[in-house]
Amino acid sequence: MFRRKLTALDYHNPSGFDCTDETQFRNCIVWLEDQKIRHYKIEDRGNLRNIPSSDWPKAYEKYLQDLTCPFGLQDKQEALDWLLGLAVRYEYGDNVEKYKNCQPLAASSDGDKAVDPLVNLDSNSPDFKAGVTALANILKIPRHDDYLVMLKAIRILIQERLSPEAISKASQNKEGVPVTLDKHILGFDTGDATLNEAAQILRLLHIEELRELQTKINEAIVAVQAIIADPKTDHRLGKVGR
Repeated sequence: MFRRKLTALDYHNPSGFDCTDETQFRNCIVWLEDQKIRHYKIEDRGNLRNIPSSDWPKAYEKYLQDLTCPFGLQDKQEALDWLLGLAVRYEYGDNVEKYKNCQPLAASSDGDKAVDPLVNLDSNSPDFKAGVTALANILKIPRHDDYLVMLKAIRILIQERLSPEAISKASQNKEGVPVTLDKHILGFDTGDATLNEAAQILRLLHIEELRELQTKINEAIVAVQAIIADPKTDHRLGKVGR
């Protein structure tokens, strides 16, 4: 699964690499740091290079944190894929003149036809899972067991919050509506005109907050109703549900 990126990086054995082999995995991490990423100074790579050490996982975890990697020790394949992607990016940055004139692969006879990029999408691919998880972490979307559900949530967030129209709308200054406090009855008297006016302002702000809360509640109700109205059948469980 990592062969394409390892080959691009001139790794010595891309086809025979086994991520589940702990020794091969650690050697690959050290090779990436020494040859491609080079985040640490040479003298600071000792703990990471000490592959047989029982403390190597701690050094590796710190390495991921220092690189601001969105994955941790438990996300072994995802973290390695992320590191390979980082190494590829650095490799290109170091050899821009070499790669900028590379020609794309010849198009097939059906290349003129529009192709849906999701047609051949493998939702069980570690690369796919790593990419979706990375996007979810960046956008602060909660993780879900179904990566397609996470991808759908990412699409909705990008469409509703990160589209040019949404960003433009959010950047516009909202002008407030003038309010005449004399027309709003406070309901009690503090005995001080200034305190009465402050209380009226606080009450109006509280009412506005309640309206926003009601709007969010209504949106949540609509979302739940949409889920209930479109259940998915899981034949393995012999029941209908999401």
